[in-house]
Amino acid sequence: MDFHQLAADIKQWGAELGFHKVGITDLDLAAEQDALQRWLDAGMHGEMDYMERHRELRANPDKLHPGAVRAISVRMNYLPAEAGFARTLKNPRLGYISRYALGRDYHKVMRKRLKQLGDRIREACADLDFRPFVDSAPIMERPLAVKAGLGWTGKHTLVLDENGGSWFFLGELLVNLPLPVDQPVEEKCGSCKACITICPTQAIVEPYVLDARRCISYLTIELKNAIPEEFRPLIGNRIYGCDDCQLICPWNRYAHLTDENDFSPRANLLAPELLELWDWDEATFLKQTEGSPIRRIGFERWSRNLAVALGNAPADDDIINALEARRSEASEMVQEHIDWALERQRKAEHKTEKQVLRLVRAVERGLPRDA
Repeated sequence: MDFHQLAADIKQWGAELGFHKVGITDLDLAAEQDALQRWLDAGMHGEMDYMERHRELRANPDKLHPGAVRAISVRMNYLPAEAGFARTLKNPRLGYISRYALGRDYHKVMRKRLKQLGDRIREACADLDFRPFVDSAPIMERPLAVKAGLGWTGKHTLVLDENGGSWFFLGELLVNLPLPVDQPVEEKCGSCKACITICPTQAIVEPYVLDARRCISYLTIELKNAIPEEFRPLIGNRIYGCDDCQLICPWNRYAHLTDENDFSPRANLLAPELLELWDWDEATFLKQTEGSPIRRIGFERWSRNLAVALGNAPADDDIINALEARRSEASEMVQEHIDWALERQRKAEHKTEKQVLRLVRAVERGLPRDA
């Protein structure tokens, strides 16, 4: 078997299946173990206990699939042409959903393509044994992607590429074939700290170190319990994830738009009115998020996130009435966030009334006495 030719063929087949870059690496992640352990010891994984439970597997991919000696790492662009970042983030009455979650669940799309790639390789090499991964097991996808030459680790901890930015999903095939490996690329963040500066909650505590407990993506997706009050005002109208560190990154000027129809935004999620989403009951939520990654957080966390966003919206009697109407039927956790939102709304309403009154008095003082 000519493994050099097979590696070249694999990259071509990957491109034909819609992967925008394919790289190959060995499975040695020893260099990552100390950093991972320090991060876990500092508790920066928050409630993600699985990160600690499976740390041994994360550092040793060959234990996930015995016999594997290489990872075929792939990436697929997901940024839609109609992303509508500014339109949504600048309007506090709309709900912002991370752009990766606007279309079909990427796990399903990527895993199916990886399975197809594995089957194609097996046609050329009957001895192939493979297993596909898409954020679906304790595997260190980003370090593998970096070792495979798909990009470098940015200061926000995401993988960056000078020709493609960071708007892409990652996936892997662990294989038992001794394919030639690709070389990592040079890191090109330089002195830039834009992602660190822009983070609303200052979750990037130092270059290349993210404290998940402060990250809006963690707070709105991974966190199962109440969102700490200190972070609620900073979340703004972000109801599922956050893209700020990617939006500000200079390398994303070169990002490529996706050509995958499955990643096109659903109309009901692109720039939704918060009050319209708040009107959904659980059955509607499940129906509207069918096939979407959003569905995995469940209706309770979805309602929690919406309550925070409504509390951060401009004072509005309709919002107050809507929050009050849902309170009695909500879970204890959601009630806590509703109460917080109501207090914010009433304070904002009172502040607005005082501002209007001051304006009226100022106008009256300036009028002629016989007016």
